[in-house]
Amino acid sequence: MNKAGKAPTMKDVAREAGVALGTVSKVFNSIPVGESYKIKVEEAAKRLGYRVNSYARGLRADKTYTVALILPSLDNPFFALLADHICVALTKHNYRMVLAITKADPHAEARCIRMIEQNMADGVIGLTYAADLDVNENLPYVSIDRFIGPNIPCISSDNFGGGQMAAEKLVSLGCKKPLFLRIGSDVPGETDKRGAGFVTYCQMNGIEYAAQRFSDWQGIESVYKFLDEHCHRGKLDYDGIFCSTDLFAYHVKKHLESIGVCVPEDVQLIGFDGLKRPETDEFYCSTIVQPIQQIAETAVYILLHGASEQFPGFMSLPVSYAPGGTTRE
Repeated sequence: MNKAGKAPTMKDVAREAGVALGTVSKVFNSIPVGESYKIKVEEAAKRLGYRVNSYARGLRADKTYTVALILPSLDNPFFALLADHICVALTKHNYRMVLAITKADPHAEARCIRMIEQNMADGVIGLTYAADLDVNENLPYVSIDRFIGPNIPCISSDNFGGGQMAAEKLVSLGCKKPLFLRIGSDVPGETDKRGAGFVTYCQMNGIEYAAQRFSDWQGIESVYKFLDEHCHRGKLDYDGIFCSTDLFAYHVKKHLESIGVCVPEDVQLIGFDGLKRPETDEFYCSTIVQPIQQIAETAVYILLHGASEQFPGFMSLPVSYAPGGTTRE
């Protein structure tokens, strides 16, 4: 509080720091000033208990300093980790994140977009499943893993290269008949390229393989039924499996072990995402690692800096392989 018992103002901070009011404004609006001035202003604000009213500042600047993140869920650790990295990246730029969970419902995604267009956020980062999502061209929008339109930047990992990498790794580890398993949305997206990369590698190298895709509506039980039908006296028809995600690979591994198939002794298994157990910092399985932090930071940078014109409409970031106990390195 100032001497009048009211909340401190920017003028109070300027007086306390011994600097001009304009200098205080620059510091609070992340405009470069001399480091010594910045320190003086921050220390004065701390002594006075001054807090930037970002909402009021947003009204004056026709900004909310808020970005909306649209995700299908937080059940998948990949989505949760992506949200965490995006939140951290936004905070570094003095922005807040509003999270919208849609359960992959296209109607819910469309409603979110309409609400955000009503000046409730300065832009959107979305990982959506609506096949015909309509985004106003004046709304700053960055898409992850799904190409929406020529004017909307899309950021993804190298899914095709990751699929090839998984197939090559399984073959190099001795697999003679690898299998690709995928479960997910029927809406086309960049993650579909994981299977395409796997199949292409096998075909180009004369490898006997199989690929089985399941829709979300079929459910995980359909996957289990498929595996049961291809298991005879504890021996699976395939000696290597590439799963479309790490979470999916985790469930496949559990089911294989329940029917007497050992991983990696009988079947080697590779997932996709690069997720780690929080308690041990170890990978859940051998995996194709996505650069999740880089995806998040790139999406935030393009959105906040209006840099979409400086970048191609689609950005594919490199992936890598990491062993995680489900392959025989």
